Amino acid sequence: MTKTKPKLTIGVTGLNAIDSPGPGVAVIRGLKEAASFDCRIIGLSYESLEPGIYMHDLVDKTYAIPYPSAGMDVLMSRIEYIHEHENLDVIIPNFDSELYSFIKLSQRLKSMGIHTFLPTLDQFEERHKTNLPEFGKKHGLYVPRSKAIYTPTEINALEKEYGWPLVVKGKYYDASVAYNHDQAKAQFNKISAKWGLPIIIQEFIHGTEYNVTGLGDGHGNTMAAVPMRKQYITDKGKAWGGISIDDKKALELNSQFLRSTKWRGAYELELMKDKAGHYYLLEINPRIPAWIYLAVGVGQNIPESLTRLAMSWPTDPYTDYDVGKMFIRYSWDMIVDLSTFEQISTFGEL
Repeated sequence: MTKTKPKLTIGVTGLNAIDSPGPGVAVIRGLKEAASFDCRIIGLSYESLEPGIYMHDLVDKTYAIPYPSAGMDVLMSRIEYIHEHENLDVIIPNFDSELYSFIKLSQRLKSMGIHTFLPTLDQFEERHKTNLPEFGKKHGLYVPRSKAIYTPTEINALEKEYGWPLVVKGKYYDASVAYNHDQAKAQFNKISAKWGLPIIIQEFIHGTEYNVTGLGDGHGNTMAAVPMRKQYITDKGKAWGGISIDDKKALELNSQFLRSTKWRGAYELELMKDKAGHYYLLEINPRIPAWIYLAVGVGQNIPESLTRLAMSWPTDPYTDYDVGKMFIRYSWDMIVDLSTFEQISTFGEL
């Protein structure tokens, strides 16, 4: 007799597909391929032009939710409305800027029967770009020198200390390499206008870029880990193509990160390997990355495991993956009736 798989209703954010795409659609693809459960997907969108809204083969229904700047009470009220209609089991948020609210609300959500599996607030705050040098010292990781600044004039001292080029980063998103003071000032103004202050100025490390996506159980154990080397990079530094690799040093660094921090949830480590073979930790993204479907494709379905951990189901760690598999991102034009766009824009549901 065939055992019936459990059916879950899962809310997923990050349905956009700009030049710095959200992870939502890739996460949903992983969830739809889960071997241990079936799922109904509820899209949670911030804008009416997020493509995932209209991918009806992946997303069963979409609700607009308020921007994080609207505050937690407004977000909670909207989730209560969605939950009343959809009976959500799990929510997987996929943007850095929304995680603070979802972490703070996680216990209230759990009391309603909505499960999450997110980093603790201390973990989330500790790994901020502004705190990364201290984070590296505490956990024994190589980290480039960096400083949070509030005015362009502060770049003058850092150019003498770090040399050119410099990396100019926003507190949530965006990073650019500046080769002189004019470029650095222009990037400061551009990024701060979009994401606010402070701006992080980071020492540029010459080398090869690597990324590791993984999943920690909150007790220091590695539930999943897949390293990737970027093959094609956009002008925003985002991977548009990459290949799974067998890199013992990157995996050892990943294990050290999890043992030391006891990280809870999914994450992405952005690494740079210099000519001496040292791995520098450039950034910790506290959620699933946009290229997560590569991990699914090489045998580690991180969205499935994260969901199981959220539900407190027994979950075995992944121990291997296929090496030498590539992902190549592409654009695909969908044809959508104006009436469907009007419905999500006007009523906030589709």
